[in-house]
Amino acid sequence: MMEPPESLRNGSTEMQSTTAQPVRVLLLDDEPTNLHLRSAILRQHGYECVPASTIEEATDLFNNIDIAVLDYHLGAGQFGTEVAALLRRRRPHVPIIILSATIDRYFGGVEDMHLLKGHSSVEDLLDALSSLEAKRRGAPVVVDARDFFYSRIAMAIGSDVLVQIFDEKGVWQYCNDSVAEYLGQPREWFIGRSVFQEMRPFMRDWSDVLQTVCLTRETYIDRTHRGLLAVPRPQEPQLTWSVLAFPITLHDNRSGAVLTARILDKPPTRTSELLPFL
Repeated sequence: MMEPPESLRNGSTEMQSTTAQPVRVLLLDDEPTNLHLRSAILRQHGYECVPASTIEEATDLFNNIDIAVLDYHLGAGQFGTEVAALLRRRRPHVPIIILSATIDRYFGGVEDMHLLKGHSSVEDLLDALSSLEAKRRGAPVVVDARDFFYSRIAMAIGSDVLVQIFDEKGVWQYCNDSVAEYLGQPREWFIGRSVFQEMRPFMRDWSDVLQTVCLTRETYIDRTHRGLLAVPRPQEPQLTWSVLAFPITLHDNRSGAVLTARILDKPPTRTSELLPFL
């Protein structure tokens, strides 16, 4: 049976009382040290922690939590996504965050957000919890998990690299700040636009490369003076770029391609105001 939003079940008066109480966070992890540290950190920030080290313990606590933070790898062939699926069926309005080292294989499941261990900070977890608190109060909340997911991939590649993510039609799914500055547009301008239409003839024709990478799952590697562009800029004719395109499963399970470009070397006396990462 579907559970209605808490605001509808309890009425506005009771909701005001609920919001004054600490948010109860289910923490599931089979590593006692991780469980202890996360509990201590969240308590310091005003959250009431409900720890569990097994799937059985977690499911017994479903009715006493507001948000769930579930570790993906639980050992013995068990995964936090199993708990997420059970919780979503029993209490569909409870926000779920999955913590894992897996980049894309399980992204896009029943969870509301996916944080990558090793690339996500304590502040990322606190920001996610803060954003998802609105959901337990019955208020509309929009979480741009797609941008969050792709930004973690770009962060792992490096801030000095131009990182773009496309679908097989050449439509931008993501670009980092370095790309936006290099191509002279704000980041939000790119999402949903086609590089084949918007950047001709300024950029090289990437249609064959992107479509081949998406369809064959092969990797494209090139060293070139052109970089991403059809013709090198006047101020950077001697730069050597390393261009790499590799396949990725997009947030909606379609095939996609990550296109990266990084400068390998440059003349020692030249600088460029357009490339702060040089």
